Amino acid sequence: MMTSHDRVMCALNHEEPDRVPIFFGTSGVTTLLASAYDRLKAYLGIQGETKVFWRALQYALLDETVMVRFHSDGRPLIPGPAPGSPDRELPNDSFIDGWGITWQRTPGNHYYEIVQPPLKHAPLTDIDTYLWPDLANPSRFMGLREKAREIHAAGYAVVALSGVSPFEYCYMLRGVEQWLSDLAADPDFARALMRKVTDVQCAAAIRLLEEAGDEIDVIITGDDLGSQHAPLISPKMYRRLIKPYHAELFEAIKHRTKAKIFYHSDGNVYPLLGDLIEIGVDILNPVQVSAGDMADTARLKREFGRHLSFCGAVDTQDVLPHGTPDDVRREVRQRIHDLAPGGGYVLASVHCIQPDVPPQNIVAMFDEAFIAGQYPINHT
Repeated sequence: MMTSHDRVMCALNHEEPDRVPIFFGTSGVTTLLASAYDRLKAYLGIQGETKVFWRALQYALLDETVMVRFHSDGRPLIPGPAPGSPDRELPNDSFIDGWGITWQRTPGNHYYEIVQPPLKHAPLTDIDTYLWPDLANPSRFMGLREKAREIHAAGYAVVALSGVSPFEYCYMLRGVEQWLSDLAADPDFARALMRKVTDVQCAAAIRLLEEAGDEIDVIITGDDLGSQHAPLISPKMYRRLIKPYHAELFEAIKHRTKAKIFYHSDGNVYPLLGDLIEIGVDILNPVQVSAGDMADTARLKREFGRHLSFCGAVDTQDVLPHGTPDDVRREVRQRIHDLAPGGGYVLASVHCIQPDVPPQNIVAMFDEAFIAGQYPINHT
């Protein structure tokens, strides 16, 4: 029997461990929304306050007993908040975060949405004078090395949240429509904003790695580049305006750690996979199987599996919320069949589990993964 740490690293080195590793609660994109977690805990008879590690999107910080129950092989390593930039509370369940973004949760919604992008109408000259968060402040990273060592001592893989997400923060600061317009009509502004956000986030990632880089196994990065049917921007535009900044960030990370780079993007990003491999992405998440070319996981494995590991692939758009437990088990077996042979697969849901997913389906997913994920995988 391997330790969880050994299992994860074996799989990510494209070798077959004893079973397919599982990520649950290792990051925002492999956890549940807080309200979904409340529902799961009630089903399991677990009491206690639900904590979140990103207020805006309500990503739940899972209890250790829950991660053990569902066989999660990693544990998150989360930097602290930037000093001097606490959320500024506003009326009507809204707040301004450390980036200056205004978020609001409307009645009946499970998470907050952006209602005021702070740079929506900003000219180019405002980029340098804007009050940027101090993400590289050393106070954010104090104690992370000791925490990482504790995770390793318990036998788990250390999964560090880097905050590297420049494309996504550009559209949160600018507004999605304005940002896409910038990329097409004002590339000088787009480059200047990408430059600044990249610098802010790269400085923070470097501080994280200086503190604990040799103890980190997987480092979380991500930018949502895909829609349901295709990338949000053309591959040509990605290569010209975004890819150079991603390459710079990933080079800075790889220069300071042997950790595997985990890259999250929802949607159909099939046309960009070769680019992501080229600039150093090791793990693709969440493999949104409901989105166009991402549906054929056997093809993804066949075409990219020598260079890329996959994390996710258990459908959250239809199967988990609307299927039966048996449907969920079939989905799990299919993804394991397609992605796990030869290693290179960590099972997880496609992004954060939503409140419409019945708890019994969550149980079915992870219990089936534990059973069906035993190597050798049945190829038939």
